[in-house]
Amino acid sequence: MRHPRIVLSRDEIMTKYLIKRILHGLVSVVIVVGIVMLLIYSALDRQLIFAMDPTYKQLGNNQKEAYMYRKWEEYGYIDYVPYADYVQMLADKGEITEEVRKSVVSFGKKAENDSEEVAKYVAQFTEYYKSQGYEVLRRDAKMQSPKKYVSGGQQQLFAYKDKPLLGRLWNYFTGIISVDNIHYVQEDIENRGLTFTAYDPIYGGEKFSPAIIGNGTRHKYLLYFNDQFPFVHQNLVQINLGKSYSVNLGVDVFDTMSKAQGSYVLSTVTYPTGLVEESADDLHSAVYIAGSREGNLVNADRFTDDYTSVSTVKNAKSKVGFSFVIGILASLMAYTLGVPLGIMMARKKDKLVDKLGTLYIIFIIAVPSLAYIFLFKAIGGAIGLPTTFDIDKSSWLMYVLPIVSLALPSVANLMKWLRRYMIDQMNSDYVKFARSGGLSENEIFTKHILKNAIIPLVHGIPGTILGAITGAIITERVYVVPGAGNLLTKAINMYDNGVIVGVTLFYALLSITSLILGDILMSLVDPRISFTSKAR
Repeated sequence: MRHPRIVLSRDEIMTKYLIKRILHGLVSVVIVVGIVMLLIYSALDRQLIFAMDPTYKQLGNNQKEAYMYRKWEEYGYIDYVPYADYVQMLADKGEITEEVRKSVVSFGKKAENDSEEVAKYVAQFTEYYKSQGYEVLRRDAKMQSPKKYVSGGQQQLFAYKDKPLLGRLWNYFTGIISVDNIHYVQEDIENRGLTFTAYDPIYGGEKFSPAIIGNGTRHKYLLYFNDQFPFVHQNLVQINLGKSYSVNLGVDVFDTMSKAQGSYVLSTVTYPTGLVEESADDLHSAVYIAGSREGNLVNADRFTDDYTSVSTVKNAKSKVGFSFVIGILASLMAYTLGVPLGIMMARKKDKLVDKLGTLYIIFIIAVPSLAYIFLFKAIGGAIGLPTTFDIDKSSWLMYVLPIVSLALPSVANLMKWLRRYMIDQMNSDYVKFARSGGLSENEIFTKHILKNAIIPLVHGIPGTILGAITGAIITERVYVVPGAGNLLTKAINMYDNGVIVGVTLFYALLSITSLILGDILMSLVDPRISFTSKAR
């Protein structure tokens, strides 16, 4: 008995293909991030992170070791457990009293000087963590003379072990998205919960501006409205790409790329206490800091609770904003010039236009990019254009040279490939049949040759748009653009592991997205393209 053949519609085939492509893309992203983590945490010397650390250089030898292990834990290399934390854990669990904790938390300058009780807990600590696969180290205070210990000598007892790659990957990807909740604050607070208001207190309680305010959450404002695009904002869901330890100390990579830059923008702000003053504080960004109001006259004057940590409003674009504006305008310029010129070169093959275009393409290929960027910068400076970016100025002229420097190489690339594709199509059999059928050269060109030749270029449009977000490393450094282009190189130079991994993930996701969008756009331009692996 023959089974009926199932024929999928084009939309069903497309949906199946996209699901498969997205899943493969996500797996690829995980693999890429895993490889980067392996290189950072295993292949590179972990001592390098202290090369630019001023605190490390000022410490004594014995203090350096304790600081080194704490930093390795902070940077994600190891799990690090000091003996004092172990004793505190026993007290928190109720296994020992607070009095016992205080009596055993300090040990002797040498192991033989430990009391019997201290030696008992030191042995427990050592046995427990060695059974968990940790290395246990004890550093006794060093003696300068038979009866005098080195000044600043530090006793240490701690356990550590390298974090496994799979565990590090799991922790990283499960922590990328976090959702705020009313149990974020561990301290006892009154009125824990959410409050909806139609009149935001930040505007004095008189302006209609709905908001959801939390108490016990990390952010005070979980949802709010203001006059800045896109007008509706939220702090409920946060993206965590990785915290910076040197490039932008303590700030997540996503915030580093997306937060505004520049000078402060003052406005009339009504603080929770009722104080009204001109300030750049953004109260909608208020984050809970335990005990921050107590003993702080400034906070006590402005805030009624511990939601006192706020960011400020600034007048310039974010790093991604600057990179995106320059990249998009450069892409528009490239396609506006490159596509018509490439078509002209193909249609006028071996004529003057084609020869001049080929000369320009050879120039761009032959001359190093840094050389012609400096050339454009010199020419632009000679005619009075700004050659460096001023973050506080709004003059559009400072965008000209970076855009031109980015666009002209892309123009050459588009000209080269479009000319090649079109000439290849001109020699195809279907063009010869079209001519024999009586179609004019213009009809053959517009209806057949151009349509087929443009398909590979269409596939690259989403990548061009999304790639603009990542910025251009060389161009941004030459013109001092405060964009996202040199963030990765800066992180590598400063051994900032969190930023390296976060930016890698960001770039990988953009790459996968651009490939998928390119496939979709290509199928819309030419419905003949099939996403099946075999004919049905």
